[in-house]
Amino acid sequence: MLCTNLEQMQRARAGGYAIPAINTQGGCYDIIMAVCRAAQEMRSPVILAHYAATGAYSGHDFFVNVARFCAAKVDVPVSIHLDHGDGFALCMEALRLGFTSLMIDGSALPVAENAALTQRVCDVARCFGVPVEAEIGELQRLGPDGVPVGRRNVADPEQVRAFLQLCHPDTLAVGIGNAHGFYASRPDIRLDVLEAVRSFCDLPLVLHGCTGMSEQVVRDAVRLGVAKINFGTEVRYKYLEHLKEGLQTQHDGHSWKVSQYASGALVEDIKRIIALSGSEGRA
Repeated sequence: MLCTNLEQMQRARAGGYAIPAINTQGGCYDIIMAVCRAAQEMRSPVILAHYAATGAYSGHDFFVNVARFCAAKVDVPVSIHLDHGDGFALCMEALRLGFTSLMIDGSALPVAENAALTQRVCDVARCFGVPVEAEIGELQRLGPDGVPVGRRNVADPEQVRAFLQLCHPDTLAVGIGNAHGFYASRPDIRLDVLEAVRSFCDLPLVLHGCTGMSEQVVRDAVRLGVAKINFGTEVRYKYLEHLKEGLQTQHDGHSWKVSQYASGALVEDIKRIIALSGSEGRA
């Protein structure tokens, strides 16, 4: 069932678990249905995340329609979330299309400019009952070799405090050394930053770049107030692996059977992410 995710994330923070947010590769039916099926089987709330760049092929409206269709097939809470919305205009388009959760990512901006942009989105989104995630501490990207590109992403807790005095998002992603992509080596995740932020911030926190983090680090982050964990890279690579397996085993020329095989296999991968988040049985 389609919903917003703020109430679910508040419950998760209070209950010491997190809700998994899965990047759906621009509205891929195989991935979205696998996420919804896994959530249904494990009675877990789940977030279908849409990274703006992945909508280049099919369009943001395609993602919304497929997500709505799949969410209607299950009776656990499913929200559809704009991930790393990079500007006011995109967030407004997402509201118009029916996204039930937004992220405005102004983390590359100075704190005051980030806060002003964040609050501008919040002011409009609240008129529609849609929660807004903000980010402070720009998320690194990893190159093909797994080596970080650009500066290291660790937020200063005092800057986080200043940011929250200037704007009022519903949830917050804090840079703690995490990155998008596959880590070439064990990342230095600064849980002490999360702990410091938690001392003055009661918002549900968000952890990006979870692919390749140790499970213990993810669990520790959840213990420190993370109520949403994002997975993208691992999921898309697993999906491609399953497609290749399907091409080798489905020999009768029906492409839908290859897709069905890949989606079914991906369910088990999503169930492992749900188990890691601790959200099983929370729907």
